[in-house]
Formats: sequence, C-alpha cells, structure tokens
Amino acid sequence: MAPTTPTPIDPRGPRFNQAVLTTGLLVGFLLDAPLVVPVFAAVLFLGAAFGPRYGPFLRLYAEVIRPRLDPPAELEDPRPPRFAAVVGVLFLSAATLAFLAGAATLGWVLALVVAALAALSAVTGICVGCEIYLLVARRRGVELAA
Repeated sequence: MAPTTPTPIDPRGPRFNQAVLTTGLLVGFLLDAPLVVPVFAAVLFLGAAFGPRYGPFLRLYAEVIRPRLDPPAELEDPRPPRFAAVVGVLFLSAATLAFLAGAATLGWVLALVVAALAALSAVTGICVGCEIYLLVARRRGVELAA
C-alpha cells in the first residue's frame, strides 16, 4: 500500500496559534508567571499529537475565525507545522523542568526562544521548524501535500 499524504490545511490556523502562543509566553515572562509555560506546552502537545480539533486555539481559529474569512490563497501540508509544534513542546517541557529545578533563567530562555520563533512565523510566515522538517523530508524523499 502506497503512503498517503495528509489533507492540506489553511496555513492561517497555525499562524494564529503561534500568535497566541507568542502573546501568552511574553505576558507570562513580563508577569513572571512560569505556569504559562507548561500550559502552552500542553496546548501545543494537544494540537500536534491529536490534530487541530484538540488544540484549543487551532479549534478556535477553525470554528470562529476561519468562517469569517475568505478562503486561503493556498493550502499547506500539515506535517511541517506539526513538527514545529513538537519541537516547541520539547523546548517548553525543558523550560518547565528548568523552572521545577529552580533554574528560572534557563526556563525563561527556553520559553522565549519558542516565543521568538513563533512570533517570526506568525508575523512573516517563516517557520524555522517547518523549514527543518521540509529539508529532512526532501532528503528522505517524502512526498509533500500542496
């Protein structure tokens, strides 16, 4: 049986998710509220592991925001943003462990790396984690959707 490519997605959903993530992490940093870090790790995990229906902000986008917008100019393969979300989960999980170990500076550095990369993607559409996925996928001969 030949491998199938997943159904392409509206790229504005992940960008909305990244904008919320950036905002939440920056507010958490400014208020010195490290509890936001594991919360956003869980949010990213739900969307990455189980799909957009389970990511709270991806679902908000799909059910409330997207119906009010014109169709997207183009669709994208969901695997690169999912990979980027997994990388974000790993960084935010490491940040959470750093906070638990009393290394708040390291925790915030790791969380702010995620916030910076999410902001870059949300504002410009340049997703570093997605580009890493695409580079590896092309080298392995993976067929990409859209």
